Amino acid sequence: QVQLVESGGGLVHTGGSLTLSCAASAGTFSSYIMGWFRQAPEKEREFVAAISRRGRSTDYGDSVKGRFTISRDNAKNTVYLQMNSLKFEDTAVYYCAARSDNIYRSTSVPRAREYDYWGQGTQVTVSS
Repeated sequence: QVQLVESGGGLVHTGGSLTLSCAASAGTFSSYIMGWFRQAPEKEREFVAAISRRGRSTDYGDSVKGRFTISRDNAKNTVYLQMNSLKFEDTAVYYCAARSDNIYRSTSVPRAREYDYWGQGTQVTVSS
């Protein structure tokens, strides 16, 4: 079992930047594929980014490609989401998630149902 705690959310103007962090409680953090998802009011949960266990592979949702960067520090049990050029439509609650899978597949990492653990979420609000 792993507990995930997101931080770094807040209010930012369009075009601004924000970095989210997700700290994991488990000592075996490096064994988890990590992902970021977001959910805006009255919308379905959307895949944002994912990163393989050692950080060698990453994937991004189409709406954030070129603007967001996912990274991880296994020594600190933490995954990050650097968000640049923020848009109003990036406003959402952002969740980090972990899945215990030995193989990283770009086709499956966007599927929320395949993640085993979720954080409580952190609100990101982008104002125009």
